[in-house]
Amino acid sequence: METAAAAAPAPARERKRQRQSEGGAVPIQSMTAVGGGEAQYVYLPIADALKASGVRVCIFAAVSEIGAAFHSRGTDFTRTLRIFDQSRSTGISVTFFANDTALLPCVRSSGDVISLHNVKITNYHGEFFVTCDKKSSSFALFEGKASTESSPYQTSMKYHGSKQDDEILTNMRMWLVYPPPEGVGMKDLELQLRSVQSDLTFDLVCKVLHVYEAPGGEWIFYVWDGTDIPTTELQTFLNTEAVPLHLEEVPLPREVLCTLPCIGTILRIFSNKFCKEITHLQRDIYWARFCNITCKQEFGIWKGTLPPSSRVRLLSNEDGSVVERLKMYESRLSTKVGRRPMASLHKAFDFTDVELKRAGYATLMESLTYERVTHKLKTLVRVVSAFPWQGSDLHSLLSSNKHCLWLTLEDPTARIHAYVCKDGLVRFFGGSLTAAALTRKMKRLLGVPEQAAEEGTPVARNPPWIWCCLKSYRLEKEDPWGSRRYQVFGTEVRD
Repeated sequence: METAAAAAPAPARERKRQRQSEGGAVPIQSMTAVGGGEAQYVYLPIADALKASGVRVCIFAAVSEIGAAFHSRGTDFTRTLRIFDQSRSTGISVTFFANDTALLPCVRSSGDVISLHNVKITNYHGEFFVTCDKKSSSFALFEGKASTESSPYQTSMKYHGSKQDDEILTNMRMWLVYPPPEGVGMKDLELQLRSVQSDLTFDLVCKVLHVYEAPGGEWIFYVWDGTDIPTTELQTFLNTEAVPLHLEEVPLPREVLCTLPCIGTILRIFSNKFCKEITHLQRDIYWARFCNITCKQEFGIWKGTLPPSSRVRLLSNEDGSVVERLKMYESRLSTKVGRRPMASLHKAFDFTDVELKRAGYATLMESLTYERVTHKLKTLVRVVSAFPWQGSDLHSLLSSNKHCLWLTLEDPTARIHAYVCKDGLVRFFGGSLTAAALTRKMKRLLGVPEQAAEEGTPVARNPPWIWCCLKSYRLEKEDPWGSRRYQVFGTEVRD
C-alpha cells in the first residue's frame, strides 16, 4: 500500500488540474485510481513535491543526468539521477539505495521517463533532496520521447503501475517532443568537437579514452566524439623555431597511444578538482557529458577546462546523444573522403605535388600507432612551424647541403616534427633556389599574410592543407621507438 502521497488530491488541487487541462496545457499532476481496494497514486509536479518536505510523494518525470553506481558508507550501493518536469526545468537530484547494483535504476538514455513511488523529500540547509530507499520506495523506467511503448524496461520489485499511467507517460513524451523555448533542463548548449568555439561555455558529450593525473595534482581527460575540432589561426612570432607537440608535460606512453582512435580529434580537458566519476572514467568504457566547460587555444592547440561550476555525468551507451555520435562516426568511416580532415573538405590541394599519388590517405595518428617503427604514408597536414624559414637562411642551407629543414606538421589527430634532409631540400622547393622564391614559398606554406609584420612581432597565420609524403625511421637500434623520427620525401612545393 502506498503511503502519504497516495491520498486522493485535495478539491482545490483537483480544480487547478482541471483548469490546466481545459486551458490546453499538458497536465503534469495526475492521479491514478486503482479499483478493488487497491492503492491510489497521486503524482505531484516536482515544484509541488518540494513543498511536502518530510513526506513521501509520487513523481512522474524525465531523467536529465545519470550518475555512476557507488558503494555507500554503509553496506548499500547508491546511484543519483537528476530528474525534471514542466514545473521545474532545472530539475532535482534523486538518490537510490539498494543491496546490489543490479537493483539500482539503469537508465538507457537521458530523456527517458521515470515513475517514482513513495520517495521522500528532505530539505537540508535550504537545499532539497529526494531519497528512494530500498524498503518503502519503488520506481519504473520507460523509454523517452522517441518511443510509443507503454511497458517499463526496468522496474523495482515493489513497483505496481496502473492503466492510467499510460496517459501520464504519453503526456510526458509529448511535452518532451515540444518543450518550451527555454528548453527542458537537459542542456543549455551542447556542442560537438567540430563546433567548439573559444571562451564559450557549453556541454560536451564524448567518450573518455584516458584519464591522467599530472604530478601537480591536475587531472587530464582525453576525450573524443569522432569529429575534428576546428583548425586554429596561429598567433606566433616569425622567428619561432617550433611549437609544442602537446599540452601535457609528458607525452602519452606508446601502450596508451595505441589504444586511441586514429580518426577524429582527441581533446585534452584539464581540471584542478577531483570528481567521483573519475574512478569510473579511468576504465575507458564510458561516455560522459561534461557540463559547463570552456575551451581556448594554446600554441594553436585546443585546450578544454573544467571550471568550478562544471559537472561530469556518466552516460549509457544507449543514450540518444551517444547513439547519434556513433552513427555519425560510422558514416564518416564509410567513405574515403570522410576520413580526411573535416576542415580540408571541398578545398583545392594544388600547393604540393607528391610521389605516392596512388597511395591511400593515412592520418598522423595512424602512423604514430603503426605496428612497425618504419612506415611510409601519404597524408594531409598543415605546416605550423618551420626552422629555418627565412629565404636567406634556406638559401644557405641548400648551398651547404649539411643540415635539415625542421618542420612541425599537424592534422586533427596529432602533431609531429619532420625533417627535410639534404638532397630532398632541392626537390621540396621545386628547384626554386633564389632567396626571394624560397621566402615566397615558405610564407605560403606557413600561411603568412603577404603584408606580414616585421620579425619579432606576432603574426596571425592560417596554414593551408597540403598533401605530404612521410616516412619514419629509427636512430638507435637499442631504442627504436624512443629514437623514432619522421622525414619528408617525394614532396614538392609548387609556385
